[in-house]
Amino acid sequence: MRIDKFLKASRLIKRRSIAKEVTDKGRIKINDIVAKSSTNVEIGDIILICFGNKQLKVKILALLESTKKKDAGKMYEIICERNAN
Repeated sequence: MRIDKFLKASRLIKRRSIAKEVTDKGRIKINDIVAKSSTNVEIGDIILICFGNKQLKVKILALLESTKKKDAGKMYEIICERNAN
């Protein structure tokens, strides 16, 4: 599954177009490598997302094409969340 699609399906980012834009600006790393929006992810990958002055590190637990809001959190596990101040 592409990273932009995963971010949208997991609801870490609301829209796929925004996920694509954020990824292409170099704000997403997969296993410590800067990702492009077309980069594929797999179960077990570690994703680092930089939102302005906030960083979120998650581990992929499941790859689902679409989810309901209540099930989206089952796709990942938060490892670390911090402000970049």
